[in-house]
Amino acid sequence: MILGIDVGGTHTDSVLMQDRKIIRKSKVLTDKNDILGCVMRATQAVVTPDDIRKLKRIVLSTTISTNAVAQNQLEPVGLIVMNGPGVSPRDLPLFDQAHFIAGYMNHRGIEAEAIDEEELAALKQQFGNDKIDNLAIIGKFSTRNPVHEQEVSAFFADQATHVSLGHHQSGVLNFPRRIATTYLNSAIWRLHSRMIAQLESYLHELGADVPLFILKADGGTIGVKQSRLFPVQTILSGPAATIMGVLPFVSKNGDSVSIDIGGTTTDIALFADGAPLLEPKGVEIEGHKTLIRGLLTHSMALGGDSHVQVVDGKLQVGPERKGAAMAFDGPVPTPTDALIVLGRASIGDKAKALRAMEGLAAELKQTPQQVAQAVIDTMCASIAAKVQQMIAEVNSKPVYTIHELLEGKTLNPQQLIAVGGPAPYVADQIGELLVMPAVVPENSDVINATGAATARTTVELNILADTESQELTFAEDGKKVRISSRTTVDDVVDIGRERLIEIARAAGAQDEDVEVEVADCQSFNVIHGYSTTGKNIRVRLQIKPGLIKHEPSNTAQV
Repeated sequence: MILGIDVGGTHTDSVLMQDRKIIRKSKVLTDKNDILGCVMRATQAVVTPDDIRKLKRIVLSTTISTNAVAQNQLEPVGLIVMNGPGVSPRDLPLFDQAHFIAGYMNHRGIEAEAIDEEELAALKQQFGNDKIDNLAIIGKFSTRNPVHEQEVSAFFADQATHVSLGHHQSGVLNFPRRIATTYLNSAIWRLHSRMIAQLESYLHELGADVPLFILKADGGTIGVKQSRLFPVQTILSGPAATIMGVLPFVSKNGDSVSIDIGGTTTDIALFADGAPLLEPKGVEIEGHKTLIRGLLTHSMALGGDSHVQVVDGKLQVGPERKGAAMAFDGPVPTPTDALIVLGRASIGDKAKALRAMEGLAAELKQTPQQVAQAVIDTMCASIAAKVQQMIAEVNSKPVYTIHELLEGKTLNPQQLIAVGGPAPYVADQIGELLVMPAVVPENSDVINATGAATARTTVELNILADTESQELTFAEDGKKVRISSRTTVDDVVDIGRERLIEIARAAGAQDEDVEVEVADCQSFNVIHGYSTTGKNIRVRLQIKPGLIKHEPSNTAQV
């Protein structure tokens, strides 16, 4: 059995699954001030004491990290940056919060400027005075040689409670994005760690001694021990859960679009020949451009509980959510009330929903039914327009899926998959506006929880090999191995594949779900004088994202 839990902005959904089928499901209201309580209630709603002994896997998709960034509830971070020459500090992200220090590696990982320990000592005293014990340390070319980051970290070891190092976050070269990613990793570290500790304590009390995973932005899972080191990877896991949930229903022989209509927002995703699209450089959240590998989604502030009001004589739907629909004793009219008045949804108190529309009708001098229809028409038109806008934006640049770059691809979706509470009542209308058939999968109201429950564990590994120096470096942890001057690209891929499989197993992946892909591969000649003296080989490998093939058969700790 597998337990999947998705903590959404409005509801926390849970599913108990066996053999990829839902045994029980539940929805409880999300209390943003008590995420642990939401998880506890969602678990108790679907799991019996007897089920606990049969559990093989628990996966959680949570908004806690995303909300912390969106609401700027971030912990103070001692941000230390070694930028070297060639870029002005003012052109780098978080310039006003960063401490720029000496120390520089060149593009080949050779030290060009040493660290100044007197400078570090002064900074250490400043952090002590300011009671800052959470650090982020980033060097420009640390993915080529992390020694400076490691030396600075060691200098603060007796004072810092936590340190995030830039080269650990991603092996991809992009200094500004690495700064933002490392900063966010530290800024949410304590919040994330506290949540994980509470969850582990709760599961221990339940007697559920099984692996606990967190969903990442790329639609894969990460074991809780690893997530404590890389909490930033769990940002935007909610939209990723939707994509993994709808994946079994996506046509493999064409392009598709999915919409997840929640109470607060609607999330849109695109699929090319059955594969979800990927943010090629990394996701962006609240202006922070990161190196976090993530699925491409667009979110709009429009959902079933959006506030409907008359503004300057015109109907306005959203963007705020004031609470539940008036049919469920909420404070203001919503699209859910409109659906009830139109007879599309047989839920809630119809008399209260009617009163919600009557208030708007009086202002617009229309009947409640006319206003209700206008509310739904506005909602559906807004969602359809956003979908069309997203398709146009994607087609204006190269198309990347979670598997590959599709050269010359023009996305032309022919299928709409709609999920979320309001989906069954508006899917056909949105499909008509987009001129494509709409599909509402079974159990679409808890699709995020099923997506989380069945997602694979995914990891990435970046490798740099220099045959002149006969050295190979694993960018994410800085580990080095000796290689031959005759090492080829294929040799590097083979070395990386073996290492990636080890990392994936440590992260909780089952062997049958470990499918290694070469995501990127480049080879450059190293020229000294007028002759080639070696090769610079760069390889990026990943575990192919997707859904688990079978339920786990063991309870290894992750």
